[in-house]
Amino acid sequence: MSDTEGISLSWSGRAPAAPQKPVKLELSKKGDASCMLLRGDNEAGMRALAQRSAGQFSLVYMDPPFFTGKTHSAVKRTRNKQTGAIVRNITTAFDDRWESLPVYLAAIQQRIAVARDLLRPDGCLVLHVDPKTSHYAKILCDETFGRDSFASEIVWRYRRWPSKTKNFQRVHDVLLRYVKDPGVTPQFHQLYEPLAPSTLATWGKRKQRAVVDADGRRSRSSKTDEDTPGTPMGDVWEIGIVAPVAKERTGYPTQKPEALLERLITACTSADDLILDPYAGSGTTLAVAHRLGRRVVGIDASPESHKIIRTRLGELGVQPLEERIVLARAAGKPRAARRGPNTATAKAV
Repeated sequence: MSDTEGISLSWSGRAPAAPQKPVKLELSKKGDASCMLLRGDNEAGMRALAQRSAGQFSLVYMDPPFFTGKTHSAVKRTRNKQTGAIVRNITTAFDDRWESLPVYLAAIQQRIAVARDLLRPDGCLVLHVDPKTSHYAKILCDETFGRDSFASEIVWRYRRWPSKTKNFQRVHDVLLRYVKDPGVTPQFHQLYEPLAPSTLATWGKRKQRAVVDADGRRSRSSKTDEDTPGTPMGDVWEIGIVAPVAKERTGYPTQKPEALLERLITACTSADDLILDPYAGSGTTLAVAHRLGRRVVGIDASPESHKIIRTRLGELGVQPLEERIVLARAAGKPRAARRGPNTATAKAV
């Protein structure tokens, strides 16, 4: 990809990728093979998937930690049957503390690279970040995919409880979409949004047809007899966050709304396509993908994440097929001598 020449993000201490240890997947619980859940480090899990499914995913949706410097907790609210009081059960969900920004960026870049290997030629990556790191993330994606593979920057705008700050309120995230091969027509299903009130007042619900002059310039518009599906969807999306009282609320921090994932999956994939979410979290991608008739793989190292995902999928009548991500013994390396009945030949990541 010649368009990547000279496009890279450099920082002090950036080192070449470390040698990759052999990795494999081991079945831990049988279930629906169309809805898989992997337990362990997602970079290792993505490499293990690449051994069996490279070039088969239509969409990789990556929603990594946002470099907040905090440990995030899951909160489950239950009602005391005797007193009626609400009881909050708080557990650790994930740790978003990093040694430095360079360490964080290196981790993201490794996963972007493996994600590209997993995609079909007409597939795409959607990287979900916030404005603090989106500019770095875009250069990392340019470096890995090439500038010509950049498809769109989607701004997800939402409303939230205002914070006390002498600044404009941050009410948006950034979703960077990159296609695997810019020379291949990407899989994309056009979505629409409602017409503007002024358009409805002038043209009603009928499609418009451009009328051009002799020079090929649009001079006016005419109305057809065919109903319009609406305006082709733009790249600024107004979708509400998951409210505390919402039915889909799981108590997992940073949970994304089903409406957001439904829009991405509907636009970028077709029925029975394969989707990967390496930061599965609360399982929104898995739940929506299953409901839309897609095959899906989720990865997460958090026990709390897996507990919530099992419950969420169970409510949909799905028991996911679960596998552990393990570091395998390198080929040709002699097996270690057994020292007891519990000596293992593979170590869980």
